[in-house]
Amino acid sequence: MKHIYFDHSATTPVDGKVLAAMMPYFSKTYGNPSSIHNFGQNAVMAVDEARESVAKFLNCVPEEVIFTSGSTESDNLAIRGAIKALLKKGVKKPHVITTTIEHPAVLEPCAELQRGGVEVTYLKVKPNGVIASNDLKKAIKDSTVLISVMYVNSEVGSIQPIKEIGKMIKKINENRFKTWREADLKTRGDKPMPILFHTDATQALNFLDCDVQKNNIDLLSMSGHKIYGPKGVGALFVRTGTPLRALQLGGHHENNFRSGTLNVTGIVGLGAAVRELSRKKVDVNNKKIARLRDTLVKGIMKNIPDVVLNTDRDNATPSHAHFSFLGVEGESALISLDLAGIAVSTGSACASGSLKPSHVLLAMGIKQEVAHNSIRFTLGKNNTMEEIKKAIKVLPPIIRKLRKMNPLKKAE
Repeated sequence: MKHIYFDHSATTPVDGKVLAAMMPYFSKTYGNPSSIHNFGQNAVMAVDEARESVAKFLNCVPEEVIFTSGSTESDNLAIRGAIKALLKKGVKKPHVITTTIEHPAVLEPCAELQRGGVEVTYLKVKPNGVIASNDLKKAIKDSTVLISVMYVNSEVGSIQPIKEIGKMIKKINENRFKTWREADLKTRGDKPMPILFHTDATQALNFLDCDVQKNNIDLLSMSGHKIYGPKGVGALFVRTGTPLRALQLGGHHENNFRSGTLNVTGIVGLGAAVRELSRKKVDVNNKKIARLRDTLVKGIMKNIPDVVLNTDRDNATPSHAHFSFLGVEGESALISLDLAGIAVSTGSACASGSLKPSHVLLAMGIKQEVAHNSIRFTLGKNNTMEEIKKAIKVLPPIIRKLRKMNPLKKAE
């Protein structure tokens, strides 16, 4: 039986061109990029090329790209590293703003900062999973030094107004200090520090404009395995002048921001994956995926009663279709679909195995019992219309069967 993969937000298959670019660095060009000899220099040349590719995609300079093990590390370095640097500068009682639907890689570092005395505000979202820009503006105070808002939510696909937020922060900062270097605590008195803007763009790279200049972003997290690249590699964009201190010590790699021998093979793969994200290719893929997603949504809503679509298609990536099938446990539907050869998810891959309802859905105002009834379909560039039609055919009898087994749900 040929299996169908509808879980691209969890991870994507490695693109053939990406794999081909990586292969020589497993066994032929295997030097340590920190070594001075020829083997090492060949490796560092490959790393430099990948860094330039990521910088070109983000519209920044190569020196502003730090390679990491993925978005989780990038998020931690951005949030904890920035606050660590500010505290070292003497900033007292810093204030951080984030949202209630962030990935745990943002929420847990923020919770840790709170336990250490940092003030954190968690913005609520509207029913479509998007924050109100006016709520953010109201939450900003003189002590606010960092705002972290994810670009695209991994569960429902909601897109946050990143460009609008960036403009707002830029305008506020114009009334504060021009650059961080001017923010000398001895001379600034009670004047507030400029605000840093961080976004976890992990789920956005395949679909949206991630130009850090246009969007006025100071820190941006990304991961290779969400863009048809390898797992275990990612990057953090750090705007020049942004205060940041390393969390991982033991070497002087990545401009002293991230110690550890570089994952050359993975970095080469990340660079190759980013090079496939040309505007033309992205637009073509977006149109194809949107057509598939809309066909899936229409087929499911037509053939299955008591279904709630949690994804706002007018303000989400074309990849996402998140449903709640009332009266059906999401895990049961997932297992049944897997046995039928269709791979989906109940939510974020990082929350897989958890019996708790999704914090994202609860933040959107969805009742706990409905949140437990949820399935996430996330489509990719290699999915076909035939696969969509099979899902539409296979899913209705599965849902009917599971509802009949539920004593709390009357059979249709």
